[in-house]
Amino acid sequence: MLKTNLSTYNNHPFHPGGSAFKRLAWFYINALFLKTSLIPASGFKVFLLRMFGARIGKNVTIKPCVNIKYPWFLQIGDETWIGENVWIDSLIMVNIGANVCVSQGAVLLTGSHNYKKSSFDLITQSVVLEDGVWIGAGAIVNLGVTAGSHSVLTSGSIATKNLLSYSVYQGNPAVKIREREIIT
Repeated sequence: MLKTNLSTYNNHPFHPGGSAFKRLAWFYINALFLKTSLIPASGFKVFLLRMFGARIGKNVTIKPCVNIKYPWFLQIGDETWIGENVWIDSLIMVNIGANVCVSQGAVLLTGSHNYKKSSFDLITQSVVLEDGVWIGAGAIVNLGVTAGSHSVLTSGSIATKNLLSYSVYQGNPAVKIREREIIT
């Protein structure tokens, strides 16, 4: 029986984008201004993200202690909220629509590993949260998942497959439990 051999690890064809200097500068900017609770102001964080290539809409709220891997692989629409302690693992593109709520402690993953290969190679796929999506507190959206318009992933749930529009998902793995009806 073969065993995992990390000495043969391969992350090809992944490339983090940007120069080594840009990645290093972002590492420190992220640590000093986004991953901290000392800077509560959202506008400054949005400014920094834009400076590093993120495409961010109007009136976006970014709470304290948010971790963003590479902002140049991030797009966020208007009126979106990113809660405390959210981790956006943007190894490749993460598209977050308008009027989306990513609640505290949620994780958006674009990378994993091929556990079937002894070399444990890197696998990447984008994440898409369409307009009006709500990702509950502590929920995880795995690589390759698209959350359809106005879908909900409840607190602590794990999305491993696409979420249908106007549907509520719960569990591990998340399954549809009902339709989402929005009232005025």
